[in-house]
Amino acid sequence: MRSVSRWRRRDPVVVDDDSSDVDLVAAAATGQVAALRLLHRRHAPWLRARLARRCANGDVVDDAIQDTFVAVWRGAGRFDPGAGEVAAWIWTIGVRRLISSLRTSRAAHEELDEAHAITESAEDRVLLGVEHGDLGAAMGSLSPELRAVIQATVLDGLTTREAARLLGIPEGTVKTRAMRARAKLRRALA
Repeated sequence: MRSVSRWRRRDPVVVDDDSSDVDLVAAAATGQVAALRLLHRRHAPWLRARLARRCANGDVVDDAIQDTFVAVWRGAGRFDPGAGEVAAWIWTIGVRRLISSLRTSRAAHEELDEAHAITESAEDRVLLGVEHGDLGAAMGSLSPELRAVIQATVLDGLTTREAARLLGIPEGTVKTRAMRARAKLRRALA
């Protein structure tokens, strides 16, 4: 009998409140809406809180959260449990959806005439500037390991302990990589 990956099988997986996140993603990959509902119930509150710290516009945050869970639904079959935690995967999707929403929102704002223009929040400008400004170029020059630590600790506002858990590395490694990344960013921006 041939072994089939749990991510590709079509057998229904029974899910309930006690199911792990990995099991819920596996069930969502088989098309179980109940699994997606449970993932949403578990992760949408903290995702909303973290995205709201980066964007003052509640509508943009809500759109990003909705887009995130649509992407989770569509991409559940591609999730690799060996690559990290489900929460980290959801956060990565969420922050990318927020940036995309901010870009769309920014383009819409630019089309308005000056009398009706909406002022972006400082957080919106910083978030967009990280990707497109001098800082974006400097961040792009960092190794993926250093960039991940800076994104977790500075952009996401996580503590060293939270970043270590999210990235699956020791706290001391987070501190060392953050120190190295800051030094490289200072040199690149000087």
